[in-house]
Amino acid sequence: MTLTSPALTDVELQTQTRSVTILGATGSIGSSTVDLIKRNRDRFRVEAVTARGNAVALAKVAREVGARFAVVADDAAYGDLKEALAGSGIEAGAGEAALIEAAERPADWVMASIAGAIGLKPTLAAIKRGATVGLANKECLVCAGDLFMRTAAKVGATVLPVDSEHNAIFQALGAGRRADVARVILTASGGPFRTWSKEAIRAATPEQALRHPNWSMGPKVTIDSASLMNKGLELIEAHHLFALPSAQIDVLVHPQSVVHGMVEFRDGSVVAQLGPPDMRVPIAHCLAWPQRIDGPAPRLDLARVRELTFEAADLERFPALALARQALEAAGGAPTVLNAANEVAVAAFLAGRIGFAGIPALVEETLDRAGGRGLLAEPTGIEAALHIDHMARSLAQDLLPEIAVKAS
Repeated sequence: MTLTSPALTDVELQTQTRSVTILGATGSIGSSTVDLIKRNRDRFRVEAVTARGNAVALAKVAREVGARFAVVADDAAYGDLKEALAGSGIEAGAGEAALIEAAERPADWVMASIAGAIGLKPTLAAIKRGATVGLANKECLVCAGDLFMRTAAKVGATVLPVDSEHNAIFQALGAGRRADVARVILTASGGPFRTWSKEAIRAATPEQALRHPNWSMGPKVTIDSASLMNKGLELIEAHHLFALPSAQIDVLVHPQSVVHGMVEFRDGSVVAQLGPPDMRVPIAHCLAWPQRIDGPAPRLDLARVRELTFEAADLERFPALALARQALEAAGGAPTVLNAANEVAVAAFLAGRIGFAGIPALVEETLDRAGGRGLLAEPTGIEAALHIDHMARSLAQDLLPEIAVKAS
C-alpha cells in the first residue's frame, strides 16, 4: 500500500478544508460518505459526485453538498440530470468520459465506490494524478490489482482501504514494523447460513440469502456474504493492498462482527481493530486520515456484546472461499475471471435461474474452461482487464444452462 503522510502540522490538518470527489455518491458507501461530509461541513468541500443512472437522487446529493460537477454514467439520464440541476449552478455530465473527468478534477481526496468494472477507469484516473483514494471498489484490485498498486507507487498516490476488514488491518498494522508481520486475519460474519447444513444451503432461496444478520448492504454484496465469496474477494484485495502472499492471509468466522481484522506479529502479539458494524467508521477513518473526525456510529458497548466468538471457515459448505484462494494463487487473469463469473452467477441466482449451489459451481466451471479461451494471462492494462472480464462473463453466461441442471 502506498501511504504518505502530508507534511503538515496537526493544527494545519485540523483546520484546512479538504476537497472531495465521490464516485458512486448514491450507493451505500457513497451515501455514508455524504452523511459524514454533511456533519463536518467545515472540514470538506465537494468537487464532484457521480452515479450510475439515478439522476434525481444524484442531483439531490449534489445540491445538498454543494458539488461543482455531477455526472451520470448512463448517457440516457443526462437530460433528467440537467433538468434536476436547473438553476443550481452545478455543471452536469454523462458517460464514461465525464466519469473520468470527475475523477481527474482537482480534489484532494476521492471516494472510489462505483460498483462493478465501470469503476476501473475513473479510479485509475484519480490514482494517476496522485490523489488520495479511498478504495471501496473491489473490482479495481480483484481485476487489476498489480496495475493499480504499481501505478499508485509510481506516482506517489495514496490508496486507503475503505472496506471494514482491510481498514481494520490498516489500522492494526500501525502497531509494529511491517517486517515483523507474521500474518493478517480477515473476519467474516458467516452470513445467514453460518449454522446451516450443506443440504439446507443448497436449497436456500434468494429471500433467505438476503437476510444478513449484521450488515445492511446491497443485494449483490449480501449474496456474496452468504456464500463467503465476499471474503474470497477480500483475500485477493488484501494481497494487493498489503503486498502479502496468500499464506500470510487468513480468514476467521466471527458472527458478532465486532472484530473486523487482526494483525499477528512475529513475537506472537495480535492487534485487532474493533467497532460497531457501521461502514461510517472505516469511511470516517479514511476521509480524515491521518487525522480523525467525530463519527455518528453507535459506540461499541462490549458489556452488552458480552461474547466474542471465532471459528474456522468451513470450505466444504462454502466452497466459494476456496475457489477465491485458488484464483489468488494462480494469479494472472484468474481473479478477473473469478469475479466476472461470480457476478453472472449471483445475478442468475437472484433471477431464479440457478440455485444457491449453482453460484460456486458456475464460478468453478468458468475458471476451469477459461484457460482454453486465453483468459488466464496477466492483464497488461485496463483494456486487457476489461477484455478478460467481458469474455469471462460471456463464457459464464454460456455455461448457465448446464450448471442449472448439474447443481439443481
